Amino acid sequence: MKAVAVIFAFLSTVLLVAYGILIYYDNHFPFARMWETPGVWPHEEPLLVMKEGVVPFSGGEAIYRAMSADQIKSPIPLDDPDHILQGQKGYHLFCAQCHGSNHDGRGTVGQSFAPLPTDLRSEEIQGHLEGELFKDISYGEPGKRQPPLATTIDMETRWQIIAYVKSLGVRP
Repeated sequence: MKAVAVIFAFLSTVLLVAYGILIYYDNHFPFARMWETPGVWPHEEPLLVMKEGVVPFSGGEAIYRAMSADQIKSPIPLDDPDHILQGQKGYHLFCAQCHGSNHDGRGTVGQSFAPLPTDLRSEEIQGHLEGELFKDISYGEPGKRQPPLATTIDMETRWQIIAYVKSLGVRP
């Protein structure tokens, strides 16, 4: 009878220790969780409506694709607080799933990538010209995982997201 009690006590201790380890790991998991990520729920909010004039009949987006990155300048002031606020909203709608809410590349979707998405507060990214960021966001980065978003995000919102990212500064 003592042997059964000792075995039961040993197994209970092992299970409690294992449970404690799992809880500790779960509470200190370095990546975002799906249930922590804000979601877009169809029909709970009004659907996004495409702005008039987004689809050009001449000129438009093709001009930016043909230009070199150092020639592209933002049509909006990148230090305007209203544009930065709109860029923050755009970031959380389109970018945070990969780059994370802390801008460190540990978003819910991005954590499955190898290598992880870029830390947007790194010296490398913060040192990019605004035209480089625009081209990377709009047309993707060759050899990297950044998808081309020119057909997904309108041009003004892309510039606002760039204003927001630039306002973050380099991570201390």
